[in-house]
Amino acid sequence: MTGNKYLKYLNVLSLFNTNRTRDIFKVNPTVTPIRQEADQIVVNVFNYSPSFFEEKTYQDISNCFSCKNNQLISWINIDGIRKKEVEDICIHFGIHALITEDILSIDQRPKMDEIDPVLYCLLNMLYFNEQTGAVETEQISIILGKEFVVSFQEDAKRDVFNPIREKLKIANSKLRQNKADYLCYAMLDMIVDHYYLVMEKIGERIELLEEKIIRSSNTRSLAEINALRKELIVLKRNVSPVRELISGFIRSESELLEDKTTKYFKDVYDHIVQANDLAESYRDMMINLQDLYLSNVNLKMNEVMKVMAIVTCLLAPATVIGGIFGMNFDKLPYIHHEYGFYIAAGLMTVVPIIMVFIFRKRGWF
Repeated sequence: MTGNKYLKYLNVLSLFNTNRTRDIFKVNPTVTPIRQEADQIVVNVFNYSPSFFEEKTYQDISNCFSCKNNQLISWINIDGIRKKEVEDICIHFGIHALITEDILSIDQRPKMDEIDPVLYCLLNMLYFNEQTGAVETEQISIILGKEFVVSFQEDAKRDVFNPIREKLKIANSKLRQNKADYLCYAMLDMIVDHYYLVMEKIGERIELLEEKIIRSSNTRSLAEINALRKELIVLKRNVSPVRELISGFIRSESELLEDKTTKYFKDVYDHIVQANDLAESYRDMMINLQDLYLSNVNLKMNEVMKVMAIVTCLLAPATVIGGIFGMNFDKLPYIHHEYGFYIAAGLMTVVPIIMVFIFRKRGWF
């Protein structure tokens, strides 16, 4: 196992993970994507009012149909996406076929649509994988209707909505006191706030990489710079469009949104603008890190060239003296002298020493 751990470093190209590049840029809107359907789905239903709360879990999508027009606020959260179940619930709640198509799609750009009688938004929840250092995405669709919210998630094992579930159990919480539009706001706010946790992890990686590059720059450092830049591309592609999505809720004149809820969406808008600015700052930092890496590499090369130049200069006198006394002439000065060798060797030693003092005095090294 230990050998396999370091085996990949023998191949320099493997450090740059070109497969990750293909995954990031594989989106082609002209090709109909094929979604792998979930093995099973889990339907969590929360029915509530200021004085009432109930939570139920189903395996059959038809069990939540009774939530329509039940005089309560209903949150239907579906973990796992399958075509038949998505179509059935959309037909039952009168949701347009275009929204159904978007729910079933993959690798969509975050967006918000207003198609009567519902408001629809699609965006990605982000997670940071500590083992691989990759930013992972999970597409989530949120449908806001009259007195109901329907959300579709791809992964049943993780999400960021647990704090919302806990607040719904509290009778005097704002979620219980407000309508479905406030629940929609709370879900978007929770997703955006989680972006900051992912960005903090990336920021820590950038700081560690900066210290590593300052200490020593090598091919591994360049590979880490390249890997982080790819993850920043994923982050930027998912964070930036959410600004337009939230702006759509603020500008909307739908009857599903109360005036008092607009100020909450403005707060989310401020958060996503700040997140977008932070992502831009991280991208600038990565460009600076790449420049720092190149500067360190050039500096090391200059140091090597300086040492080689000094050694060459110090050996030049010995080379000249040895060349002179090695010429094939019958008569050369001191060639037959009793101390000729010692004189030549002394010159070969004394001249480089004098050159060292001259170089030091001039500040060349």
